[in-house]
Amino acid sequence: MRDKQRRVADSMPHALAGLLARLRNYLLAGIIVTAPISITFFIIWQIVDFFDEWASALIPEPYNPERYLPFSLPGLGFLIMLGLLTLIGWFTAGYIGRSVMRLGERVLQRMPVVRSIYGTLKQIFETILAQSSRSFREVVLIEYPRRGLWAIAFVTGPTRGEIQDLSDDELLNVFLPTTPNPTSGFLLFVPKRDVVHLSMSIEEGMKLVISGGIVSPPGPATLEPAARPAEVPTSARPQELPGGLVTE
Repeated sequence: MRDKQRRVADSMPHALAGLLARLRNYLLAGIIVTAPISITFFIIWQIVDFFDEWASALIPEPYNPERYLPFSLPGLGFLIMLGLLTLIGWFTAGYIGRSVMRLGERVLQRMPVVRSIYGTLKQIFETILAQSSRSFREVVLIEYPRRGLWAIAFVTGPTRGEIQDLSDDELLNVFLPTTPNPTSGFLLFVPKRDVVHLSMSIEEGMKLVISGGIVSPPGPATLEPAARPAEVPTSARPQELPGGLVTE
């Protein structure tokens, strides 16, 4: 009887540890399932709420439908914003709108600081939103920060102007984002022959960068020989000398 009681007493800590481990796994599983959904809906709700507050200040009180309803209309501000942007686009597409835009741009060009900010932002948005543009539409691999180390980057277009004229190689403008914040990074001018093109989408590439490699997109079953990273020639590899010395 005493041996049986002793065995039961000895097994209790192990059973308790196993129960705690299972509860911990269930907790982590619950966080993994609910956290992305909750954060996504929270961000969307904040955006909708922001535009609703913004629109309520623009709508005259007699024409505000919420005045006559016993409940609020979430998303009304967002719909008003879409309609307003569409109206502005329709106006600027006409002759009068283009004339007003040209006049406004001439005024901005006379402002020393404002003209730089406006010109840069306008060029970025025109490049990204243009339907014929290939900017940020291709994920590539480049050797960075040295030979033998590969980094995910995004092609933003071919290099033009003075920088291309100074190089004998055909260059590409490549944006190298940082992890986990892809809004910061480095602008590199890489020879086209040194760029390895990937089949993953821009969204998959962003997920890979933001997650720090945790979320890896499924790759093709086989890679074409031309798509494989080129190996460093044997003559260019470090050579080991007697005594453990290595030379480039």
